Amino acid sequence: MDVTSITPSPDALKALTHPLRLRMLGLLRIEGPATATTLATRLGLNTGATSYHLRQLERHGFVVEDTERGNARDRWWKAAHQATMTDTAPPADPAEKETLEAYLQSVAVVMTQTLQRSVEELGLLPPEWADATSYSDWVIRLTPARAKALLETLHEVLHAEPEEEDAEDAVQYVVQLNGFPYPGRVGGAGA
Repeated sequence: MDVTSITPSPDALKALTHPLRLRMLGLLRIEGPATATTLATRLGLNTGATSYHLRQLERHGFVVEDTERGNARDRWWKAAHQATMTDTAPPADPAEKETLEAYLQSVAVVMTQTLQRSVEELGLLPPEWADATSYSDWVIRLTPARAKALLETLHEVLHAEPEEEDAEDAVQYVVQLNGFPYPGRVGGAGA
């Protein structure tokens, strides 16, 4: 898998407004290449629906066919990028703004599902992993410039450590970073 990230165009972002597509892309990034049948089973879908969603993801450059696996009847898919970055500055075009909002709603749904599954499994984790798990939040006062600097610093920290892929106890570790003004506190937003 390419270790780069993608910042999709507004048109490409439309492909990610469906939560199932986000979950598919996430599974391909985390678990590696898969067939439509494998993904359908994992997501509780039929193969036709899964194939349709994969074609939409392919059309917009999020997944590619894994030509090193399978054959003409058995197509394998893999993620084209390791991460999706999103510019959350509101677009001037109303249609692009609507697409961005729909995408962010899908992100919230998928992140919430992942967080819920984590809470459900917490009691089953070995003590060292339970101790390395946190469900914390902070509400702090910041200016827009300081908030942007904070996000950039956290991004640098998360990308500074080399992956320990060969360590016996290494697993995929989810860091969900959400930074936003407290709802209803900025003029013109919320009520």
